[in-house]
Amino acid sequence: MELRLAAIVESLGGELLGDPEHRVDGIASLERAGPRQIGFVAQDRYAGLLRQTRAGCLVVRESLREAAAARGPAIVCDDPYLYYARLSQWWARAQRVPVEPGVHPTAWVEDGAVVDRSAHVGPWVQVCRHAVVAAGAVIEASCHIGAGARVGEGTRMAPRAVLMHGCSLGARGIVHSGAVIGADGFGFAPHQGRWEKIEQLGGVCIGDDVEIGANTCIDRGALEDTVLEDGVKLDNLVQIGHNVHVGAHTAMAGCAGVAGSARIGRHCTLGGGAIVLGHLELADHVHITAATVVTRSIREPGRYSGLFPFDDNASWEKNAATLRQLHSLRERIRALEKKP
Repeated sequence: MELRLAAIVESLGGELLGDPEHRVDGIASLERAGPRQIGFVAQDRYAGLLRQTRAGCLVVRESLREAAAARGPAIVCDDPYLYYARLSQWWARAQRVPVEPGVHPTAWVEDGAVVDRSAHVGPWVQVCRHAVVAAGAVIEASCHIGAGARVGEGTRMAPRAVLMHGCSLGARGIVHSGAVIGADGFGFAPHQGRWEKIEQLGGVCIGDDVEIGANTCIDRGALEDTVLEDGVKLDNLVQIGHNVHVGAHTAMAGCAGVAGSARIGRHCTLGGGAIVLGHLELADHVHITAATVVTRSIREPGRYSGLFPFDDNASWEKNAATLRQLHSLRERIRALEKKP
């Protein structure tokens, strides 16, 4: 696919410097871009790469206008990274092979299920009784949609994704391959040295514009639903326990885990491998760095980190308590050292 720079600016905005008829046929990193590709510079600290890149056009912020224009065509905008995101979406839409509406002959749609005429249901898909597949939804090969489940308008489920019974996906969502929404939460009652299963009677309720990564698991609630609000983004291999509530536009990187009944606020982030223990609460705009284990509720917005060597529990608790006092102990030592 080949695009004129003028067409890109007409669609996405920004100020074009240079030849509007210059054509590009792809997006690439600054290091690998060639004369027929477009790249972007998100931060001024990468300005040095402007002299090295062979990109045919650069997307830059106002502060790099002159440096970019001196080397060739450029698009100036307020946020190059956001511009790149929207350009990638536009490019993907233009290149994506359209799917035809309808139900594949090998799909199994049970009695009482409702599949909108404009939806696509691929090969070997199972849509169970009383499930609903809304307008424009795309259900790719070998997906399972359980009884009474609902897939919202324009939502796409990649091959082998699973939406269990009684669970719902909002509009315009993306569920990647291997994701399981609505498996049983981890609930067992100890009895005479054995575990008695607690049936998980709730569901999973997912809002609009949510993306769920490959092999991510979102457990159904024990009694009430597990909830993900609008705009939540989950990377691959994320675990969401039963009855967790995740606020709107929160994002979690790969291998993050949230234990049962925790409440995560809106506009939060969890770095890769971060863990939030059960029944805790994170306020809005809390950002947890990679591999941090959150062991207490966080009531104030901010950035939080914590790595600590493991030990037997009693020793670990004593050391952790001492560590919290480390700063005040240091100040007391400094004060003592200053005394004559």
